[in-house]
Amino acid sequence: MMPTFDHIVIATDGSESVRRAVRVALDFAERFDATVHALYVVDEGEVESSPERVREEMRAALDDSGEEALREVVAAADRPVTTAVREGRPATVIREYAVEHDADVVAMGTRGRHGENRFLIGSVAERVVRTCPVPVLTVRQLDESERGRGEGAAA
Repeated sequence: MMPTFDHIVIATDGSESVRRAVRVALDFAERFDATVHALYVVDEGEVESSPERVREEMRAALDDSGEEALREVVAAADRPVTTAVREGRPATVIREYAVEHDADVVAMGTRGRHGENRFLIGSVAERVVRTCPVPVLTVRQLDESERGRGEGAAA
């Protein structure tokens, strides 16, 4: 029996590396005629670790980045997309959002805004994979030599 995927949550940070994950997730949604949620998480750790005098400006800038990232998902979709900006620890918020919205799968990139610095243990994607009670579809960023090959198919 084929599993059904009625609700897909796309976790995005708006980075170039996540755009491939968004395309794959939207293709997945089209194939399964699924509803789509796009989620951007303002990392509370980033905000709290910044100097107090710039925290509100930083929070506002991150909120703006989140709205832009979500607009990109909506523009790329051929179906309605429910969007949300939340604040907290990204892996925790993604997991909680998926449970709260009865997601069948969470889709995300394996290298996001933190790039090379978060490549090893401790990355948001790894934490979500380890702790999320629903399946997680991770889509890795292609390096330059791989771009253009297989882009039309799901990763």
